[in-house]
Amino acid sequence: MRSRSRTAVIVALSAAACATALSVPAQAASSSAGPPALKWHPCTAEGSAPGSECATLPVPLDYRKPSGPTVDIAVSRLRSDRPQARRGTLLLIAGGPGGSGVEDVARQGEKVRKATKGAYDIVGLDPRGVGGSTAADCGVSEDDRQMLSFRAWPRPDGDISEGIERARRIADACARNGGDVLRSLTTRNQARDMDRFRDALGEKKLSAVGTSYGTYAGAVYAQMFPERTDRWVLDSSADPDPTRVAHGWLNNMSGGADDAFPDFARWAADPARGKDRVAERAEDVRPGFLALAAELDRAPRTFKDTGRPLTGNVLRQVMQMSLYGKERYPTLATLMRAARSGGDGPVTAPDPFPQPLTQRDAAVFAGIVCNDVAWPRDVASYQRDVAVDRVRHPLTAGMPASITPCAFWKDAPAEKTTRITSRGPSNILMVQNLRDPATPHRGGLKMREALGDRARLVSVDAGGHGVWLDTGNACSDRAVSEFLVTGKRPAHDTLCRAQRSK
Repeated sequence: MRSRSRTAVIVALSAAACATALSVPAQAASSSAGPPALKWHPCTAEGSAPGSECATLPVPLDYRKPSGPTVDIAVSRLRSDRPQARRGTLLLIAGGPGGSGVEDVARQGEKVRKATKGAYDIVGLDPRGVGGSTAADCGVSEDDRQMLSFRAWPRPDGDISEGIERARRIADACARNGGDVLRSLTTRNQARDMDRFRDALGEKKLSAVGTSYGTYAGAVYAQMFPERTDRWVLDSSADPDPTRVAHGWLNNMSGGADDAFPDFARWAADPARGKDRVAERAEDVRPGFLALAAELDRAPRTFKDTGRPLTGNVLRQVMQMSLYGKERYPTLATLMRAARSGGDGPVTAPDPFPQPLTQRDAAVFAGIVCNDVAWPRDVASYQRDVAVDRVRHPLTAGMPASITPCAFWKDAPAEKTTRITSRGPSNILMVQNLRDPATPHRGGLKMREALGDRARLVSVDAGGHGVWLDTGNACSDRAVSEFLVTGKRPAHDTLCRAQRSK
């Protein structure tokens, strides 16, 4: 579920699979032999933070067989620039599922190091299957990896029969081709890999900032290894109900879009937009969007740059992703204006989804959300749920309630889903926007309730997905930074007021 990266694409649901059987590295790692030594070298990827280091960490493919085959985990580190102020190591837990912690260190490490005043070495890892780690792959066709297929948008009349067949194909491909690596993709294994990284770093405890799906991975780690957590931040949490987990997360996006759309509407009708305004009044933006989407359902346009169709669901998909942050609003506004102009000719706005998802991204998302928890198997129930959701939440037209490959997943969850509880140290700070399109505030309240006195919650009167160092809200930024540097949390749950837009 991360906001500001390519993994926002994946934070929606449907699964994928991949070609060729996965090869497992031949080397073995034994937990009894202690953590492997990390061989650090300068990071060479484009955009890496100056001075950052990268390494590879072997971890057991199956922790029940610690001396068996391993998979490689890519890790990175940006050391504190103030050794005298250093107090530990801060792990950035990426969202998704499918987000890269190595990319997060490259993109945000310097900013995080500055905000925490050099109190930490900033580290990240690519979960198994992701980025520089051992790849996951299932062999899903290119057509089934197209964004509008992968996210299982219903047809304009609400029918999901095409989505049912696609979900079945993807699940079958994953069963044929995914292999042991795909079956090992779970949040609990990610938590174990994180702890293996902690051990290899020589740290008794970790501090962490988890964002979006990373909050769930962070909460699972804190439940499994509470004595190894230091200062723990969960930024943009979802409901951790172990009976639903990812299924519930997707369902909640319908209401999340309703929560967040008014912020876009006010922005799009602001006279400061000039000729780029979508409407003269904020209250006209939503009905205008719905009417335009319905018109494109009836008569799709064509993108000039790719020749691909601009349908109502393409517009809806762009809308859902654009609500993640104000910097994305112009993409939706530009597409709306372009779709209204030019008669029946090609649309000059760029095609927002010219390429399919990669096999790796699709497989990682599918593996984790389908392996973590059992999904409903009653296919007819998804069609009923879509019909209800379309009426209640027309902006998203039933997509969040639609079927996914998890309904046809061949393997039952290998472990019982983690129940997040109030047992553990009181060292967690949560931050949550009131109008989050991906992890609605009401879901964050469920995480807060589950954690009990272990946590304090800072709610922020803002829209968008992601809070700390994202929204520009000085109150919430200060609360998180102060907690990480000094350990001080608010005595009670609190609210940060909205800041005037610039």
